Amino acid sequence: MAKKVKKNPDEMSFLDHLEELRWHLIRSTIAIVVIGIIVFVFRRFLFDVIIFGPSYPDFISYDVLCRISTFFGLDKGCIGDGDMDFIIQSRKVAGQFSVAIWTSITAGFIIGFPYILYEFWRFISPGLYENERKYSKGFIFVASFLFFLGVLFGYFVIAPLSINFLASFSISEVVSNEFDIDSYIGLVRASILAAGLIFELPIIVFFLSKIGLITPEFMRKNRKYALVLVLVTAAIITPPDISTQVIVAIPILILYEVSIYISRFVVRREEKRLKRQQASQ
Repeated sequence: MAKKVKKNPDEMSFLDHLEELRWHLIRSTIAIVVIGIIVFVFRRFLFDVIIFGPSYPDFISYDVLCRISTFFGLDKGCIGDGDMDFIIQSRKVAGQFSVAIWTSITAGFIIGFPYILYEFWRFISPGLYENERKYSKGFIFVASFLFFLGVLFGYFVIAPLSINFLASFSISEVVSNEFDIDSYIGLVRASILAAGLIFELPIIVFFLSKIGLITPEFMRKNRKYALVLVLVTAAIITPPDISTQVIVAIPILILYEVSIYISRFVVRREEKRLKRQQASQ
């Protein structure tokens, strides 16, 4: 049987590129599903230890935040016996099964993120220069590291702070907190994924600087608007508590400042490359 010959990217039509993209998406989807099936088998550990971890008063983040609050002489951050007094319930016949399926798929996406990046890089790499393709391993490693760092930040900081605030908030003693499992897991999932994607900011800035859409001067000039956007983002992904929003906003601001240096590095390298090309002509 004749082997399928890989076409030259310069000779591929728009439909050929779509076909190539389709297979990259199919392979990424298969990876997510396979990992999701494995996670589903170990769903007890996933839910009892990881998903429901922030709902326990002895969760490690609460102890760390309590120590930090005590160090700064604040009376906030420490979890009392009644502060996490809520019930997680399922009110649908297939509620727990549905939650197990979609949570496993989400876990498959998170765990398989490096492979998804690999497939993405394979799709865009034919359009890059030869020297740029050498950075594929570095790109996948750095992007994966930032994503997992954001996931950990969302899980150990944003999720517990949000759960603690909402679980302890009360409008009356008549009302008891009985959270639906979809609502609880939706909060944890949103905190983790939002933080993971936000931490990809340096990678996004790298590519935008590469194609000339942004410059370090532009980012410095609009720093004050970025500050407002960061605060708004922190307010969206966290409960309406000022201290929590500040805790979330600080690493995002640090990422923004780091992204300025990344943009400057990329722009300078592109300028040197253009000068070398002009000199060789």
